[in-house]
Amino acid sequence: MQFKVPQFLEIEDKIFGPFTFREFVYLAGGAGLCFTLYKLLGFLWGAIPILIVAGFSLLLTFYRPNNKPFINAVESGFKYFAQSKLYIWKKAGKKKNIKEQPALSEISKTGMAPQKLTESKLRDLAWSLDVLDLSKEKQSR
Repeated sequence: MQFKVPQFLEIEDKIFGPFTFREFVYLAGGAGLCFTLYKLLGFLWGAIPILIVAGFSLLLTFYRPNNKPFINAVESGFKYFAQSKLYIWKKAGKKKNIKEQPALSEISKTGMAPQKLTESKLRDLAWSLDVLDLSKEKQSR
């Protein structure tokens, strides 16, 4: 039996003409708040708050930075300013010369130049440390 796989799950349905439900709520809420400010403060005193509310409502409805809803940017900004921040300053040490050859004293002590630890060698070393030596475990009993 074949089933149809739903597609375009991230696209919201247009319910109120060209607007989705969320966009309609932003517009209607902004218009309602502007009307309330107009009735409470009048046109002269309420002009600036009405413009701010109307602008924010229009941004929420139509502005999509990076093809994502503007409310995501507002939420991220609010979280950034609300959370505590931890600043760590670490003094930078002297840079080592990459082309520097191993010191003669190191070569003379071990008889060979020190080798660099690669990822495969590190993995082998970690594996060998994790493996239990069963013969030693049996002898200790």
